[in-house]
Order: sequence, then structure tokens, then C-alpha cells
Amino acid sequence: MSGRENDGHYEVYWPRSPRQVRTKPLAPRLKSFDGKTIAFVWNYLYRGEEIFAWMEKELKSRFKDMKFVSWKEFGSTHGHDEREVVAALPARFKELGVDAAIAAVGA
Repeated sequence: MSGRENDGHYEVYWPRSPRQVRTKPLAPRLKSFDGKTIAFVWNYLYRGEEIFAWMEKELKSRFKDMKFVSWKEFGSTHGHDEREVVAALPARFKELGVDAAIAAVGA
């Protein structure tokens, strides 16, 4: 220890690194669902196929011209290739004319 007095105070360093990812603003909410295309995105856990079928039926009863893109178009957002699946979503959404997505996860 050096000969200086520290009076019980020590220099410390924060063990975490600086943030690597900056916060991005969220996309604006849709003003209406009329005429919109909605994608279902799922991690293939806990009954998503049933829940999405129910959601599609209910939403169609309220918004007659709403369209849907099945979760089967995208692949599982959980598992060995989840990074690739998630990374491909923006391009797939653009290709399929998706206006918004409903993402479901297992319990």
C-alpha cells in the first residue's frame, strides 16, 4: 500500500462495459387495422397454433379486410437457428407486405 492516506475511500471501477446497443424508438402504432396485413410470429412453444387460429377468427370478425401471414412462413423464433430467423424477419415482412406483427411466446 502506498504511503498516502485514503481516509477510508478507495477508487473503484464499474465492472460492466459501456452499453453496446443504443435504444431505438418504437415504430408508430397503426391508426387502424382496416386493410392491414398482420404477421403471426411464434417460438413453437405452448399452443400457438391454437391461439393464432382463435386470434385470426376474432380479428377477422371485427376487421373484414384484414389479412394474415401465418407463423409457418417464418420459422421458430426459438431454437438452434433463432438468430437467423429473427434477423430475416424485416426482409420477409417487407416481401410479404406485413404492416404489423403479433409475436407469441410459450409459457
